[in-house]
Amino acid sequence: MQSTKHERPQLTAGTERTTEESDTSRVDSCPECAGRLSTDGGSVHCEDCGLVVDSKPIDHGPEWRAFDATERDEKSRVGAPTTTMKHDRGLSTNISWQNKDAYGNLLSSRQRQKMQRLRTWNERFRTRDSADRNLQHALGEIDRMASALGVPDAARETASVIYRRALEDDLLPGRSIEGMATASLYAAMRQAGIPRSVDELAAVSRIDYLEATRTYRYLIRELELPMAPPDPREYVPRYTSQLEISTETERCALAVLEAGIEAGVHSGKHPVGLAAAAIYAAGLLQDDGLTQDEVAAVTDVSHVTIRNRYQELLEIEAARTACGSDR
Repeated sequence: MQSTKHERPQLTAGTERTTEESDTSRVDSCPECAGRLSTDGGSVHCEDCGLVVDSKPIDHGPEWRAFDATERDEKSRVGAPTTTMKHDRGLSTNISWQNKDAYGNLLSSRQRQKMQRLRTWNERFRTRDSADRNLQHALGEIDRMASALGVPDAARETASVIYRRALEDDLLPGRSIEGMATASLYAAMRQAGIPRSVDELAAVSRIDYLEATRTYRYLIRELELPMAPPDPREYVPRYTSQLEISTETERCALAVLEAGIEAGVHSGKHPVGLAAAAIYAAGLLQDDGLTQDEVAAVTDVSHVTIRNRYQELLEIEAARTACGSDR
């Protein structure tokens, strides 16, 4: 009766070398003194005894170097980063509308028909249900309005996240997609401290001012968004830059607003109207020759509002003395 022996498989020289390299790559402590290993200058050595464990480690990083984020994005081979500004987060494919091949040659009639069918099915797979179509339309509206107002990408991403939360919490029934997209963008701008009023947003939106404010209040109430009151001081640098007035007048307008806020004049007042009145009052105190027509044209505030608000500001003693004037 023959006994069955379990023979040990023989390792070739190449296999032994591979096993040894893999064992070395898994070492996380010094084999001599059990010290800490570190990589420096293309070699792995022990920080305590100085033993070189591996002199030729494999570098799994890219072969190119990048010194800033722009170069890193240009040289990256993994495609564009994911973004919340697209309903599929930018992970789907996009078939170009140009009927040309990789060499720039026009496709044949049969190939064009095939590509058109592929585009149709690709669009169907990108928006499989009504929620995807809703999100695609809303994010397109947010991007359109943000582009018209010059809103940075960070605020656009925040607006898309807010809209996604509203969609997940089922806040859309009874509200229009354009209204909720407008409210999400305005909430994102308020959180980012971007000086844009509801009137400016309603001018580029597909809804009116009343629906925008109503939807905005509903959105921040249901999502419990922490929202600070609008600060009229945020609008002053923007309007003074458009009016091309002096730095002293801008500083005076900010000081007048500071005094008005301390006195509580800003409570219940429109921030843009207060900023326009403070700029006009500063122009009077500094003899800058600024007229109500110029301020009203830039800030889109009526003359009546400017007259009423600037008189309220100048009635405060601290506001009159803030610019070194006793008028």
